[in-house]
Amino acid sequence: MTEHTDTAEFRDAVFRRADLSGARFRDCNLAGVRIASSWVEDLRITGFDGGVASVVVDDVDVTAYVRAELDRRHPERVVVRTARTADELRAAWDEVERLWDATVTHVATLPEPVLHERVDDEWSFVETVRHLVFAVDSWLGRMILGEAAPNDPIGLPPTDFGAAAWAGLGLDPGARPTAAQALATHAGRRERVRATLRDLHDDVLDEPRRAVLDPPDGVEERTVRECVTTMLREHVEHRRFAVRDLAAIAARATES
Repeated sequence: MTEHTDTAEFRDAVFRRADLSGARFRDCNLAGVRIASSWVEDLRITGFDGGVASVVVDDVDVTAYVRAELDRRHPERVVVRTARTADELRAAWDEVERLWDATVTHVATLPEPVLHERVDDEWSFVETVRHLVFAVDSWLGRMILGEAAPNDPIGLPPTDFGAAAWAGLGLDPGARPTAAQALATHAGRRERVRATLRDLHDDVLDEPRRAVLDPPDGVEERTVRECVTTMLREHVEHRRFAVRDLAAIAARATES
């Protein structure tokens, strides 16, 4: 399989009678892409939550449908999305923790190899937990609390992070923690979020915070509310992906 990375050679390209079956697109800019008169059997899009863009299929805008259906299946999305006050953000985090507690209880019954298994090259459960450690370190430690070096080395940044960004944040690209190690680190981060939210007041929610989240991009600015909401969304959406993939692994094992 040929891989095209960090390229713009396909921008505004036209493909006619081309065989793209089985192609994979990750961390790509597909804004404005048009597909017409083509076979799209088993076409799948993941990571689109109906929140920040639009998708139109045969002149039908399915954006609202996708968002509503995801909200129906995962009502915690609505709780997080609508939280505005400090009390509402605390309540949303309580719901996030309740769901994660149930997930942690479930994975305790699974063998270690399953927790490191990927589905369709998405992150494994352990990698997902490592990413949430990174998310808390970034949005709470670095942004809200202003810590200069909050990152645990096992933290896993987004897949488009380059090697320079890893090194600049003190992350270890060779880290291979066990499930127990990753969950223990994440439990500590959850406690930090809980403690911070316990003392959070409405009058600071609109205060700006500035920090370097991705070294090549320089300083970024977000309000305290945006930082907290981002942590909440990260935990809700990545749990959804993790639970989905664990179910797929279980189904595959049953079929075999």
